[in-house]
Amino acid sequence: MGMDFSTLRTLISRYCAGEENWVDSRTIYIGHKEPPPGTEAFIQQRFPDNRIVSSKYTFWNFIPKNMFEQFRRVANFYFLIIFLVQLIIDTPTSPITSGLPLFFVITVTAIKQGYEDWLRHKADNAVNRCPVHVVQHGKVIRKQSRKLRVGDVVFVKEDETFPCDLILLSSSRDDGTCYVTTASLDGESSHKTYYAVQDTKAYRTEKEVDSIHATIECEQPQPDLYKFVGRINIYMDNEPVARPLGSENLLLRGATLKNTEYIYAVAIYTGMETKMALNYQSKCQKRSAVEKSMNAYLVVYLCILISKALINTGLKYMWQADPNRDEPWYSQRTEAERQRHVAIRAFTDFLAFMVLFNYIIPVSMYVTVEMQKFLGSYFIVWDDEMFDEELRERAVVNTSDLNEELGQVEYVFTDKTGTLTENNMEFIECCVDGHIYVPHAICNGQVMPGAASMDMIDSSPGPDARMREELFFRALCLCHTVQVKEEETVDGLKHGIHQGKSTSFYISSSPDEVALVEGMKGLGFTYVRLKDSYMEILNRDDEIERFELLEVLTFDSVRRRMSVIVRASTGELYLFCKGADSSIFPRVLSGKVEQVKARVEHNAVEGLRTLCVAYKPLSPEQYQEVCHLLSEAKLALQDRDKRLAEAYDLIEKDLILLGATAVEDRLQEKAADTIESLHKAGIKVWVLTGDKMETAAATCYASKLFHRNTQILELTTKRTEEQSLHDVLFDLSRTVLRQHGTMTRDTFSGLSGDCTDFGLIIDGATLSAVMRPDQEDSNSGNYKEIFLEICRNCSAVLCCRMAPLQKAQIVKLIKASKEHPITLAIGDGANDVSMILEAHVGIGIMGKEGRQAVRNSDYAIPKFKHLKKMLLVHGHYYYIRISELVQYFFYKNVCFIFPQFLYQFFCGFSQQPLYDTAYLTLYNISFTSLPILLYSLIEQHVNMDILKKDPSLYRDIAKNSLLRWSSFIYWTILGVYDAIVMFFGVYFLFDNTTFTSNGQLMTTNTQMMFGNWTFGTLVFTVLVFTVTFKLALDTHYWTWINHFVIWGSLIFFVVFSLLWGGIIWPFLNYQRMYYVFMQMLSSGPAWLSIILLITASLLPDVLKRVIWRALWPTTAERIQSADKLYKGQLSEFTPLGSFHVLSKTNSHREASGSQGNQGNAQNPQRSEPFNKKIMFTRWQRTPDYRTFTPLLRYADDSHHPRQGNAYGGAGPETSV
Repeated sequence: MGMDFSTLRTLISRYCAGEENWVDSRTIYIGHKEPPPGTEAFIQQRFPDNRIVSSKYTFWNFIPKNMFEQFRRVANFYFLIIFLVQLIIDTPTSPITSGLPLFFVITVTAIKQGYEDWLRHKADNAVNRCPVHVVQHGKVIRKQSRKLRVGDVVFVKEDETFPCDLILLSSSRDDGTCYVTTASLDGESSHKTYYAVQDTKAYRTEKEVDSIHATIECEQPQPDLYKFVGRINIYMDNEPVARPLGSENLLLRGATLKNTEYIYAVAIYTGMETKMALNYQSKCQKRSAVEKSMNAYLVVYLCILISKALINTGLKYMWQADPNRDEPWYSQRTEAERQRHVAIRAFTDFLAFMVLFNYIIPVSMYVTVEMQKFLGSYFIVWDDEMFDEELRERAVVNTSDLNEELGQVEYVFTDKTGTLTENNMEFIECCVDGHIYVPHAICNGQVMPGAASMDMIDSSPGPDARMREELFFRALCLCHTVQVKEEETVDGLKHGIHQGKSTSFYISSSPDEVALVEGMKGLGFTYVRLKDSYMEILNRDDEIERFELLEVLTFDSVRRRMSVIVRASTGELYLFCKGADSSIFPRVLSGKVEQVKARVEHNAVEGLRTLCVAYKPLSPEQYQEVCHLLSEAKLALQDRDKRLAEAYDLIEKDLILLGATAVEDRLQEKAADTIESLHKAGIKVWVLTGDKMETAAATCYASKLFHRNTQILELTTKRTEEQSLHDVLFDLSRTVLRQHGTMTRDTFSGLSGDCTDFGLIIDGATLSAVMRPDQEDSNSGNYKEIFLEICRNCSAVLCCRMAPLQKAQIVKLIKASKEHPITLAIGDGANDVSMILEAHVGIGIMGKEGRQAVRNSDYAIPKFKHLKKMLLVHGHYYYIRISELVQYFFYKNVCFIFPQFLYQFFCGFSQQPLYDTAYLTLYNISFTSLPILLYSLIEQHVNMDILKKDPSLYRDIAKNSLLRWSSFIYWTILGVYDAIVMFFGVYFLFDNTTFTSNGQLMTTNTQMMFGNWTFGTLVFTVLVFTVTFKLALDTHYWTWINHFVIWGSLIFFVVFSLLWGGIIWPFLNYQRMYYVFMQMLSSGPAWLSIILLITASLLPDVLKRVIWRALWPTTAERIQSADKLYKGQLSEFTPLGSFHVLSKTNSHREASGSQGNQGNAQNPQRSEPFNKKIMFTRWQRTPDYRTFTPLLRYADDSHHPRQGNAYGGAGPETSV
């Protein structure tokens, strides 16, 4: 009866009490076999098939779904409304004028998206139809991947890819293991070991596997690649035997079988429920600052449009208030329309004016911007300087929507390992009880040949310490997850056999572990292999030692350590543990802790990665207790990770410290130069890493993030233990504000030599406290604001011991600050994905930690050094180009539509169009769009080499400076001025008119036939030439393509006008433009007026540019002037730093001549050498392009250089 109540309680707790992990579990019947009678109810669940769907549309929903998505954009929806208004009511322009551009935009976008989706369908079909092998009725049959079902037993051969998520049942290897690469999932090409279920690993044939009678209970699908909780119930004599299942048993879809002949596995997650499919996360749509400015301008112009329509509607009814000014008979208004209510007529007229003036909103701008971004992104891909010979990889653009954002970056958040460093580990040394061991240099305290010049500690261990020394070496040979390949096949040849002996080739998911094992090899202990759960070591005496591997306590980022439990051939049991010093030292009971800790700190300051090693002998009773703890935790379906963590915590304590290791991760090529250039560009660089503080700080000094005179501020756990967080924050705040006064330092003044540079170091634990202050503390205040205030006044920040989520929190915190700066995150590993997705721009490095960062990024580059050109050159150009594109589009549309507004004052507000329908339609599509598109693709206002050599030019475009409201207002006023000049210039030209004998109107001063369409055509001609010449004046970088497109577009306009007005087109129901253009050009005064009006329109802008350039030139304008002076060869001259170096060496002989330079020959800023100075400057702290005196003197009088400016020949170009 007790059993019945127990069963009842279990059922209630499962299905009624909301025990989520049970309710949200699934039961899988291996081979679709029912469980034995009386064990459990057979409830066949429905699961999806193995079909992968990455496409967005189907054949049936493409048109409605795509149209819905496109018309969600405000601009498209607005033009659709205008088009519908033109269809419904009587408007002055044809619906074609709005419908054709809108149709063009929608069609081009739909074709592009449809083609991309067709490619996705094609890729899906290729995957879904690939063959897989399944065991059915004791035989292996072949079927398509999409027909695979949950519960099928799958047969996979070597080098084949897993078709779905599988639980490993057995393999061709005796120990039931298999090796797998997960390159397509996380990019790691290293071989990982997976384990078969202990009770099924002996089944090696189809019939044996088909005889397995078991069920699997596991969690419902979730996207975490490294987490899996389940158990298998194997029925033997109708009695179930439960075994735990974890991530070590789970083979993920997309991974590849390696070094294993075949495996048998059961499908548990299929199709869109596989972990790989669940990781197809849709990224949030990122919008650039330029796009936000465009939308703001659009709202302003929409308000202007509505205002124009309201003014004209009001003036129309004021005009018609006089009975003599009622609508004339030729307006073709019916009597019924005249008798309508005045409100209805006013609303209809308002809509008609809206249609008439709607061209002020440039619909084609959105198409041009999309094309500019898409085509412009190829310049990054094609850049040979961003091609890496070692990796044979180019830069990748995953989204082109953020090109211009690369020119607006204010904060760079970078990972350290693999991003700033190479992630290529080299074993440097190990320390055992204070004795130092260096492979092939110092061993057992004895100096090896060739190591005499090394800085070392020679304190030879005595005989008593030899046992602990060898125990340390054995610990490192046993405590790891390294696999051994006996031979490596390259181009069909087998390598690895040397002098008849098989040499080991180590592979691991962690480069640190390989470095440690190889380091031990250099010290005389060689890890040979793992076979049948026995690890073999070759000791110094060339004897094989065998240790039975009993348990592996795997590494995780929370514990920051891993352990193994082994049994020696003598029967002794050991627990070996290695991990970060912060996770090992608190668990140590004995050992030479102080000596080892001192060496760890010394190595960390040198920038080395350190690990500590400890051990604990276990008695058989202790081992049985450990097995019981682990078994209970592994079998739990609910909170398994938590229970395992608690079990590990109990097991890994009371350790004996053996020693520590030091591994070097070298700095990437030109990483320091890149960071220095970013600093000079006014960009703040933050390093976010999981490494310990000392190691990360050393890397920051090496990479010039910190300089020797940088004052380091610490906000770490060590300091907050001595003081409260509140006091530490306020102390730091007072420190930085005392230096900079009550005002905070400007974002881009971080390089000022007049103030102390501050560098902040914060760790993950303190950051958590800052982000979530104790609410009970009345003095807590707003910690985030104080923290941000400190950070704003620091030139660089280092965040160490950071979890991946904390990296994203830091980025989000800076994004949400009151300045709303543009952020960029760059990293190479899966732990960087969160911050890459959070930042405005995410960049992935094609490193050794996989391709997950690359896949989730907006851009991907081979090395960190390529970030310099990506931002300082490509980003700079993209922003300059698209800024001109946006402003120019609004300008030319104001020029286009404002004459139409003025014309209404001279036609009784009758909604009469000034321009012909063809001109209205083609103005933005054909006549003026191609020149600005080409400009936005190839314009280079400053030479590329100068942008690289002088990063400070990046500051000129910071904070969206070219799209500020002042610039927008200037372009708008310029457009209004040009429109007034065009309209009234032509109006006064036609001022005096007379009737000819045949009743036509002719101007008396030009002898030209005068009419509405002649007037509008002349205005339009001046308009097209003016806006095109305006773009030509703004162009600095001329090529044959520019000439062809700019002058070609004008020729096209003239040819089109001649054909449009020179032929009677049979498909038109009107011929109002017949012979208008040719008759207009037959008048000499018309030609003169066109030239004069174009000149008058452009003259103010030209004068403004000349005056501003002479009195208040920007840095870029000074460089442009200098580059023209030296005929484009400015970047090839030696920087002036070399001039001053030479003048300093001659100062004793030419003291009088060099007096002018003595005051400027100061010590360089920070740690800069003398030859690293900005090009063509006086010897000052900041670049000054206002004077080119030294170079001009040399250019004018090269044979007689003045004293103090001697030229010593062309030296090597120096970086800036």
